[in-house]
Amino acid sequence: MAVAREQSAGAEARVASADGTEIAFERSGRGPAVVLVASALADRSDTTKLAALLAQHFTVINYDRRGRGASGDADAYAPDR
Repeated sequence: MAVAREQSAGAEARVASADGTEIAFERSGRGPAVVLVASALADRSDTTKLAALLAQHFTVINYDRRGRGASGDADAYAPDR
């Protein structure tokens, strides 16, 4: 189970995936959860404006995919991961 490190609204936080890779994210807003997934070569900065709009009605999780932005990446590619 991943556990978020200390975080304030809109501040960067990190979770560790099952294989130990750190994934960076920001959480903002209140309400039902919405997870934003940026395009394959982007990081969460591409969805920052959308996150701000959605945060008026939802809890928004805006994260960096593996190997993008502030998220880590595993040493070797493995389809099972």
